[in-house]
Amino acid sequence: MSEEKRLMKGNEAIAEAAIRAGCTAYFGYPITPQNELTAYMARYMLARKRIFIQAESEVAAINMVYGASAAGARSMTSSSSPGVSLKQEGISYAAGADIPLVVANVVRGGPGLGSIAPSQADYFQSTRGGGHGDYYTIVLAPKSVQEAADLTYLAFDLADTWRVPVILQADGMIGQMMEGVVLPPERDLKSLPKRDWAVGHQAGTGREAQHITSLDLVPENLEAKVKARFQRYEQIKAKEIRYELIGEDADLYMVAYGTS
Repeated sequence: MSEEKRLMKGNEAIAEAAIRAGCTAYFGYPITPQNELTAYMARYMLARKRIFIQAESEVAAINMVYGASAAGARSMTSSSSPGVSLKQEGISYAAGADIPLVVANVVRGGPGLGSIAPSQADYFQSTRGGGHGDYYTIVLAPKSVQEAADLTYLAFDLADTWRVPVILQADGMIGQMMEGVVLPPERDLKSLPKRDWAVGHQAGTGREAQHITSLDLVPENLEAKVKARFQRYEQIKAKEIRYELIGEDADLYMVAYGTS
């Protein structure tokens, strides 16, 4: 499809942008206020003969994303705050194994079950890694439905470029409100970056089989991997930070993200 403009809910815009970015496998589990995203993927991923699975739990969904990404698919899951908390172990495993994947968090109020109203409360969880161990994720925080679509499209490229999990940090307001959205063109799947590191890509080549894992029981090896990972994070900070500055001549600045 060429670029076009549609009136869409934020959740639907995220889903459509993911499809157009070349997402070939989606695994999710329902939770308010992101259910329209999962429903949209169920309808339109299957229509394109791509993979959609409603998993039995949030934990199952993130591990399915891990497996699909390790096998070479552009993979994604989505949830909302308490559901994303359940995914943190899987996100940590993906970060430890250098697995690129995308997680959309349509944030709601907490702690605990909290509410289904929008919130900015998951900031520290997302920007500090969220799960166990020494790692970070790339976090993209849209302020509008248009940015939600644009940043979703970008998220898949950043995940592939840096081989890291990428979090789209939206919220319930963006997920539920409607805007006119200019949608990006649909990617030709054959043009997507090759994942030569993925499991199965050595089959029939005579090369040693790929082995993807976050486990390393040799302390020196694990330390070296963590150091290399943090060197990569420094490169990401130098090249990929994005922000919008309003009022360059102001005496006082307020820093905010998302719809806050």
